[in-house]
Parts: sequence; structure tokens; C-alpha cells
Amino acid sequence: MDGCLACELTSGLRELPGGRIAETPRWVVEHCVGPLGVGTLIIKPKRHITHISELDDSEAQELGPVLRRVCSALSELLEPEQIYATLWSHAGGTPGHIHWVLQPVPSERPGGLFGPHLQVAMFDQAELPPTPEVQAIAEDLRAILATESME
Repeated sequence: MDGCLACELTSGLRELPGGRIAETPRWVVEHCVGPLGVGTLIIKPKRHITHISELDDSEAQELGPVLRRVCSALSELLEPEQIYATLWSHAGGTPGHIHWVLQPVPSERPGGLFGPHLQVAMFDQAELPPTPEVQAIAEDLRAILATESME
């Protein structure tokens, strides 16, 4: 889809720090390109859709196991206090390619914030994670996720 950041990252039209981490026949796992910290991942359908109701049966069946497996890998690697799973889709005020943001949250949170307040503060600070750290964690996650099927 022209002009869709999610589609452009998946197709390689835009640089993706850390590269593709994992995929199933219908879903892609990548590191977040926004300021939500090292280890924050995106799970998105390969197909451009803008509403959960547009998932076909196969996409819906794969989603739960993918979310569970990726969260398990994040927990194993980073031992966060919690992993936030949020559905995002708006781009410039218009529904865009749906994607789940999986954000590992340590017990020592910036400013002691949590939930949406933490995410808003991180976007306000606009500090992108260092590319070498993103690449390193992506490699570690690829190794963990390669050991077990996500389907």
C-alpha cells in the first residue's frame, strides 16, 4: 500500500533497524522504529488491513500463538516487570495498517510512569533507541524465536 509506513518497512522500501525478527505465513515481527525503547516490538499482519474485523480466519488463528511466543521471548531475554500489548493503527489521524506494540517495561520506569502515561512521555521525549542496541536485541530475539514454532 503506497504511503503506508508498516507496508514500506515490511517490503524493504524503508530501512528497518534490526531487520525482520520473525514471521509466520501471515504475521511479521519487527523492532519498533519509534521512541518506545530497546526491545519494543511490532507484530503486524503481512496484508494491509486497518481493522481487527478484517482479519481472516487464518490470520486470527495465528495471532494468539504469535503474541504469546513473542512475549515469552521478550520475557526470557529482558525479564521485564510487564509487557504492554497495545493495538495501534492511526497514521496522521486516519486508520492505518494495524499493528500490536509489545513494549517490555522494567520495574525502574522513566519518571516512575506506567501505562499510556509512560508511552506518551516517551513519545514527547522522542529519543530513538540506538541502532546498535536494536540490532543486538533483534539478533538475540531471532535466536530465541528460531527454537520454537510460532504457529
